[in-house]
Amino acid sequence: MLPTLRQMQYFVALAEQRSFVRAAAACHVTQSTLSAGIRQFEACLGADLIDRSGRRLALTEAGQSVLDRAISILRDAEDLVGHARVAHQPLSGRLRLGVIPSIAPFLLPRALPGLRKAHPELRLHLREDLTASLMASLREGRLDAALIAFPQNVGDCDSEVIGDDRLLLALPGDHALAAGTQPVELLRLRNEPLLLLEDGHCLREHVLQAFAGAAPPEADDIRASSMTTLVQMVDNGLGITLVPQIAADAGIARGTRLAILPLAGTDATRQLGVVWRRRSVHAADARALAAFLRRYLLACRDNAAEAAA
Repeated sequence: MLPTLRQMQYFVALAEQRSFVRAAAACHVTQSTLSAGIRQFEACLGADLIDRSGRRLALTEAGQSVLDRAISILRDAEDLVGHARVAHQPLSGRLRLGVIPSIAPFLLPRALPGLRKAHPELRLHLREDLTASLMASLREGRLDAALIAFPQNVGDCDSEVIGDDRLLLALPGDHALAAGTQPVELLRLRNEPLLLLEDGHCLREHVLQAFAGAAPPEADDIRASSMTTLVQMVDNGLGITLVPQIAADAGIARGTRLAILPLAGTDATRQLGVVWRRRSVHAADARALAAFLRRYLLACRDNAAEAAA
């Protein structure tokens, strides 16, 4: 007798939640139904997958080895179900999209209304997280695509760049350079305390790369967990930082006295892009999403150029 996909779903949910109560709730079944399904799964495989001897739930060695395979099988089954839909009409069903924190609050609120209008049947499930976590979830089939910033090693996944995102200098309003209107040379910042996001944020690495090994000293023991917190610290005179163009355009400095200035003589730019699993059934969805966002960013750039003129 072969195990069923339902039994595998119960087992994977239990492995993730490490609680029969939470796993049952996640699967929308009773605890007894979930427990029975996992027992049947173990009987089919002829091995105990759950160590029930201790106070804390744990997987056996066999359970740990089965887990990755079960996740892969469930991912393939989901791909099979979605294949016909995506081939017929991309962006017309469920799409689980991960987005990094330095993009999500600045791009999505402005872009999503147009996306929903263009693709009314799209059911977009959003998850905001750091790049490493999103890439792991993508490879494990928990996400269908991710919107991240490059340069970034995406390994065996496919990706498409949707546009450039310049890094701009953010200064306290009373800083000596704040009164100027010309682009600022990076060398003029070498003695300024540099404020950065916490480790794990790709924007932190992109800012350091922009200084090409000559970054100012990082402010001691001062790191932010979000862009909003970062600009508030700059506004309070604790240092300087670089912010993405999309954040500046979205009004991240609104309500502050910050001065946002361009940088001179440098290619301080990151690239935004969509990444997905190679040969995924959602490849057509991801490409269609990338095309939409690319057109959106180009339109924003053209509108900004017209307004400046």
